[in-house]
Amino acid sequence: MDTGNLQIQGICLAIASLNKLLIAKGVLSDGEIDTALQAAEAAASGDERFFESLTPPQRDAVTFPIRFLQEANQRGDDLSFSAIAKAVGENKKPYNDQI
Repeated sequence: MDTGNLQIQGICLAIASLNKLLIAKGVLSDGEIDTALQAAEAAASGDERFFESLTPPQRDAVTFPIRFLQEANQRGDDLSFSAIAKAVGENKKPYNDQI
């Protein structure tokens, strides 16, 4: 596996763990984190180059970490990378230009 992919796995799990801690400490609610992640995905997919220059797999690469964190936010303490990544893939919807 590409080292960059392993780094993405690690950073996603680290951020997911920090999000859980922020919720547990009462700093943010899971709804607030979800809203922030939705805004991040909207900003990423709203970029002009997103549909014009990127292929669907490249778009998935851009949105994967955000969607991973959204899925992790919905789970309890289960932060299994493979289980969360599988759920992200299973829940992925086609982009507007693919319909």
